[in-house]
Amino acid sequence: MISKILIANRGEIAVRIIRAAKELGLETVLVYSQADEDSLGVKLADHSVCIGPPPAAESYLFYQNIISAALAVKADAIHPGYGFLAENWQFADACRAMKIRFIGPRSHVIRQMGDKAKAKALMKESGVPVVPGSDGIIDSLDQAYEVVEETGFPVMLKASAGGGGKGMRIVCEKEELEKAYNSASTEAQQAFADSRLYIEKYIASPKHIEVQVLGDKHGNVVHLFERDCSIQRRHQKLVEEAPSAGLDDETRDKMGGIAVKAAQAVGYDSAGTIEFLYDIDTKKFYFMEMNTRIQVEHPVSEAITGVDLIKYQFRIANGEKLDINQEDIQRHGHSLECRINAEDPERDFSPAPGTIHQLIVPGGPGVRVDSAVFPGYTIPPFYDSMVAKLITWGTHRRETVERMKRALDEFCLEGIKTTIPFHKEVMRNKEFLSGQYTTDFVSKFMQ
Repeated sequence: MISKILIANRGEIAVRIIRAAKELGLETVLVYSQADEDSLGVKLADHSVCIGPPPAAESYLFYQNIISAALAVKADAIHPGYGFLAENWQFADACRAMKIRFIGPRSHVIRQMGDKAKAKALMKESGVPVVPGSDGIIDSLDQAYEVVEETGFPVMLKASAGGGGKGMRIVCEKEELEKAYNSASTEAQQAFADSRLYIEKYIASPKHIEVQVLGDKHGNVVHLFERDCSIQRRHQKLVEEAPSAGLDDETRDKMGGIAVKAAQAVGYDSAGTIEFLYDIDTKKFYFMEMNTRIQVEHPVSEAITGVDLIKYQFRIANGEKLDINQEDIQRHGHSLECRINAEDPERDFSPAPGTIHQLIVPGGPGVRVDSAVFPGYTIPPFYDSMVAKLITWGTHRRETVERMKRALDEFCLEGIKTTIPFHKEVMRNKEFLSGQYTTDFVSKFMQ
């Protein structure tokens, strides 16, 4: 049984995990870099261990130090949060070798689903709809030409080991293919040490819909409905909501069922997400990828279902069976999340780290703030720019939006530039209010 956990992350997700663990009566240990010595997570954890200097490669990504820390404090398990090592199968394997539980799926599942081309092939074999394109990796430029002859333009080149928009290129004409192929493979090699690419038919204006799943070690899998993550810039999500205002119930039910089928196909045993592209014109949806971890936007699913996903991760890692079935999980109301980043929207969302001089956090009915900042805290320039997640819930979408407007007005972070002004604009935008927005929302309506 797990009694002491080590959190291998930082910022708001570290605080979120610490809080869930304490409510379950677990002892907590937080690792931190020298840049995070004064962080809120260090203040809240029962114990803390410094694992290296500020650069992530020398601290949060240097998993040998993290495992050494876990062994030194005799931790039973490690929770990786999201980002950093959360989808690193080698880290999961190293934990198992040291008899430390990895709070997430088994390493071979992480490895299998982390290879986007292999994951797509597996889903296709399992009867999950996939975007038309290459059957696996493209071995050469000549093969790329053969694939696009069959699929037609536009297409998207995608890094097999990719994520975060790296190693992706949209190609609209045959003459563009060679340059795009070379640049995408080079970028993929630099970002992931893996230059392999595959090709998909490019859907110009889809919705980005993801379904939250939970699976245990006994073969049980349920879904917690969908989230709409279509408001993005450079493939980075900015606003998420649950449920999607752009889906009908028939599509919603079908998508949820297929997400469960996809998770069962790989024997999934933790919290995870099946991501789809939804073509609003044809009302067809296609598997895009699986995230084998908890995600930033998990609170909106918690808000509409009342399910604590982090606690279930602990219970599943402990070997417990899910104590809920699909019929137990009901949707209640609507939820929105705005990612408050230390960025300047007027300068193309350029990072804006600095010291927070004053902080006023919104509250009241239906308002949740997940954050690790406080007055006087200096945001380090070494990591992700997110400083808070602002989540609202209401009985219906209109109430949720109005509540978000009010909460954004209350939120005060003096001393740094943030994306709060951008989010206020989104909440007033007619296209957003219609619920029919797609992934090109920012480029079309927020310039």
